[in-house]
Amino acid sequence: MKYEIQGGNFPVVICTLEPNESVISEGGGMSWMSPNMVMQTTSNGGLGKMLGRMVTKESMFQNRYTAQGGEGMIAFASSLPGEVMALQVDPQHEYVCQKSSFLASTEGVQLSVVFQKKLGAGLFGGEGFIMQRLSGTGLAFVEVDGSSVRYNLAANQQLVVSSGHVVMMSATCHMDIKTVQGAKNIVFGGEGLFNTVVTGPGEVVLQTLPISRLASSIQPYVVTGK
Repeated sequence: MKYEIQGGNFPVVICTLEPNESVISEGGGMSWMSPNMVMQTTSNGGLGKMLGRMVTKESMFQNRYTAQGGEGMIAFASSLPGEVMALQVDPQHEYVCQKSSFLASTEGVQLSVVFQKKLGAGLFGGEGFIMQRLSGTGLAFVEVDGSSVRYNLAANQQLVVSSGHVVMMSATCHMDIKTVQGAKNIVFGGEGLFNTVVTGPGEVVLQTLPISRLASSIQPYVVTGK
């Protein structure tokens, strides 16, 4: 499969498939395609996988699109301003992503649910108690809110991140929370009570504009009608 990411801050990934080649997406993820792309809705792993996708805010069912009778084209657009990131997944490069970030993948990539082992990190870390794991072998596309910034952490090297900014990390990294120190900092600092701490080794991808921050920024300008 060949692909091209276009659209700047409103990105779309356009995939060109060889005859009989397939790509998987969440339900409703397709934006446009050539007429020879044939869709098949699938549980893609049975009831357990379906429930796992549901709790990560993905569709319970996934769609498999296959090029028939020749080369095919299909496009998947991001739901928010930001980036679409391509990830090469294999047994040495597995990733844990924020829920609902999955856009599409080749058939060899497995999407599963990950529960944060530490309750505090799940409840207060901003990335949520439930995240997504990308494993198997193949190419995957994930959505990033705003722009992406990458860091490669050495073993036991840490990065302190404001809640909601971690979009993805290597499966070898782990996540915890850290309490903001000082009553004045908590009350007047504007950073909340907790920060997220990511510990290496592995890659960490941060996003510059989490949807929670975008929502809070525009909320004062929203007319409620009351």
